Amino acid sequence: MIVEELHGPTLNLLVPYRGTGSYTGRYFLKPGPTNYGEEKMLQFLGQILGISMRAGIPLPLDLMPTFWMSLVNQPFSSWDLAKDFDPVTWNYLEKLQAIKQDEFSDFLSDHNEPKFAYSSLGGDYVELCPYGVSRSLNWENKEEYIEMIKNSRIKEWDTRERINHIQAGLGSIVPLAYLLSTFSWSDVELKVCGVPGVDITFLKQHTTYQVGISEGDQHVQFFWSVLESFSQEELGKFIKFACNQDRISMSGGEEGSPPPPPYPMKIAPPDKRDGDPDQQFIRVETCMFMVKLPRYSTFETMREKIIYAISCAADPLSG
Repeated sequence: MIVEELHGPTLNLLVPYRGTGSYTGRYFLKPGPTNYGEEKMLQFLGQILGISMRAGIPLPLDLMPTFWMSLVNQPFSSWDLAKDFDPVTWNYLEKLQAIKQDEFSDFLSDHNEPKFAYSSLGGDYVELCPYGVSRSLNWENKEEYIEMIKNSRIKEWDTRERINHIQAGLGSIVPLAYLLSTFSWSDVELKVCGVPGVDITFLKQHTTYQVGISEGDQHVQFFWSVLESFSQEELGKFIKFACNQDRISMSGGEEGSPPPPPYPMKIAPPDKRDGDPDQQFIRVETCMFMVKLPRYSTFETMREKIIYAISCAADPLSG
């Protein structure tokens, strides 16, 4: 729920990445000055990140690498990375950089006679310098214009004022100085967000069987075969159904130690022991990561019941 609100328009703390490719669906931290309410929300966001790190509960935050770089004071430094982070601006500046003087007037005409202003991450038209909307791009100031756009975009990606508030909240939960001096931005992203996929082998290794159930039971074999047939999206829905978390760790804790909660997953019998098991439904105890699994007679029945369960769990009208 928290992640959905962060990704949604209500809180207005993030802006979507508008390119295509591997970063589709991700978000930038919204740039610009903050008001008092936003400062408090950003500090709370930092606390949420710290709680996630301490509890080992991954959050499926779809944030751009620029956010994590800025968070650990390792800001974006090479404009070459903009080819992936902002392909529209990258291509625009590359074309402008390579254009010949005899083609320049056509470029100006094709781009509506550019001024020293440019579209921000939030979609606003911002001036690159004082009175920028009154200053026209020409051949003599072309290089200055290019550098101003690059610097403006890099500053937006850094969002230093907003990151400072997030760091303040993060530092109230975890030792910030140690974090900043020890981990790379990708390490911090991994610690907060975990691995997005579900590793069936790892899940099997950290599953226990209760009240007379064993791994060799036929219905348990059906259960694992169904999960192995699922897509990653379906596996994500199963994790949400079974423990009410959007994402769980797919690696161990410290070397030699078990993974953090909610592990282990527990396979237990259904509450109702009599009657036709094929007519029963799967129930879970999400706080215990316990799946109460009827002894379905076939793989097809097991698959049908699991799909029904994870589909109903994702439906807000299912109760």
